[in-house]
Amino acid sequence: MIIAVDGPAASGKGTIARALASHYGIPHLDTGLLYRAVAAQVTRLELDPALEADAIAACDFDDHLLGDAILRDDATGQIASIVSAHPLVRAALLQRQRRFAHQPGGAVLDGRDIGTVIAPDADAKLFVRATPTIRARRRHDELHKRGSAISYDQVLSDIRTRDDRDSSRSTAPLVAAADAMELDTSFLSIEAAISRAIALVDARLQR
Repeated sequence: MIIAVDGPAASGKGTIARALASHYGIPHLDTGLLYRAVAAQVTRLELDPALEADAIAACDFDDHLLGDAILRDDATGQIASIVSAHPLVRAALLQRQRRFAHQPGGAVLDGRDIGTVIAPDADAKLFVRATPTIRARRRHDELHKRGSAISYDQVLSDIRTRDDRDSSRSTAPLVAAADAMELDTSFLSIEAAISRAIALVDARLQR
């Protein structure tokens, strides 16, 4: 069983994907961490994330990097959005993600192009969304708890910039798959969003 969970930043897709993986007893991969790992490598190697050749040079990283706290940093997320727009970077990470998706027993993957590119054959696809202002508030609260002094207005600006970049890129843009079930978490609690997601997946699997 493969479950694809897509959506923009801070929509709640990661929390929902982890909960689905726990509920169904299958592995979970936050594919955004792969691009954040590339971003971290770009930074450490003092490369230019806007140059595709530099971004490609940062794609060869060990799995242990996926557990590095730097990957959760907002600055890393901004660079990840830049490197993920490069077609060759996406191609370099494609098979890694597909192998995870098609492992025995299946998996849950969340990202921007799971249902459209990585696992178009997924048994269930969710597209999780929320309004930009609510997503910015969630991200701002999260960063504030980590000690960041970034303003809400800056977070909202960053969210909108990333949305535009992710949705307008030529390769694997952020878009809901035609057969994806949409879940708007704007006014749902975490518990309610997870409950709704499970109900949607159950309904799809029973077809």
